[in-house]
Amino acid sequence: MDSRTVALIRTTFKAVAAEEGGPAKLASSFYAILFTDYPAVRDFFPAAMDSQRDRLVKAISYALDRLEEPNKLLPFLAQLGRDHRKYGVQAAHYTAVATSLKSAMRIFAGTEMWTDEVDRAWDEGLKIIGDTMIGAAEQESAPPVWSGTVVERREVLRNLAVVRLQLNQPMQYAAGQYISVQIPARPRMWRYLSPAVPANTNGEIEFHIRGVLGGWVSPAIVGHTNIGDQWLLGSPLGGLGVPRNVKRKMLMVGCGTGIAPLRAQLMAMAQRRVNPRVHLFVGGHHPCDLYDLEILSQLATANKWLTITPVTESDENPWWYLDSGEPEHTWPGLEARMTGQIGKVVASYGSWSDRDVQIVGSPSMVQTTKFRLMAAGTQTKNIRHDPLF
Repeated sequence: MDSRTVALIRTTFKAVAAEEGGPAKLASSFYAILFTDYPAVRDFFPAAMDSQRDRLVKAISYALDRLEEPNKLLPFLAQLGRDHRKYGVQAAHYTAVATSLKSAMRIFAGTEMWTDEVDRAWDEGLKIIGDTMIGAAEQESAPPVWSGTVVERREVLRNLAVVRLQLNQPMQYAAGQYISVQIPARPRMWRYLSPAVPANTNGEIEFHIRGVLGGWVSPAIVGHTNIGDQWLLGSPLGGLGVPRNVKRKMLMVGCGTGIAPLRAQLMAMAQRRVNPRVHLFVGGHHPCDLYDLEILSQLATANKWLTITPVTESDENPWWYLDSGEPEHTWPGLEARMTGQIGKVVASYGSWSDRDVQIVGSPSMVQTTKFRLMAAGTQTKNIRHDPLF
């Protein structure tokens, strides 16, 4: 795709998105056209569409920002194509989505902006996206979906649970990737979770889930998961990970359950003979949010290449946390806990110019930490995080 084609696609999308309420209106219009013209497609989507509409616009924006970086965009699209097999989608469904999206864009762009050249540009861009996803799905030999039985549920905090499952067959994923899951209480509401352990031949997997206030799925997982529940899991996604034989040192920054994919990577690295130095900052609002320090302590004690610094924004636990009143536990192998906003604390160490950086947490935490590191001198090309949607 040439630069003019890319510019035409981006310009029309940004013009629509810049209007007041533009992203929400575009998403609503797209789904209205899709479900009217292709009613059978409605069965692939959840009954409640609020989060789905928001996710659509963010996904489009993410893809458009990488149209000139095929080495990044095409692997991402291929992963999505393999993951979408869980819905049972066929090539005709991609055509329906592309046609409906272009119709919605044309409506909001207006006849003055939507020229024949713009129309051809969108056709070319949507064809690349669709062909890449379809091709990856057709070439994939792994199952489109795995089933898993809940074998353990442990409530770590009032709004946070650790859930372990036994899969019906082993899944090959790279430590640091994430997986879409569907629980029996919320059919067709797939949510992304990151395994907290590396893949293993026994098909055992562990997730850390925090209940999001007002969310549809995470509160149901935290509050109502039972032993024996059957979950469905899609194909692995994401590009985080530390390849073997890498020599460049690492900086990892994780908040809350964002520690899960970072911990999985550290566990995988601990099985290797040689590793680069890694400094992990693990954060939370309160000391009790640092729920995984025991495992991290064991990793740091056994691996001298690993430095771990806990960070919390407050020195006090929330009123609902019923602790023993004893002094804060000091875990061997970990540095003393620091107080402050995690991005600010990490950036205070300097530019980290000799490190590759991974950031995992809420979208706001990832963006804030990334901006602080860039302001401190970290090069953008050295910072990695998963798509923020």
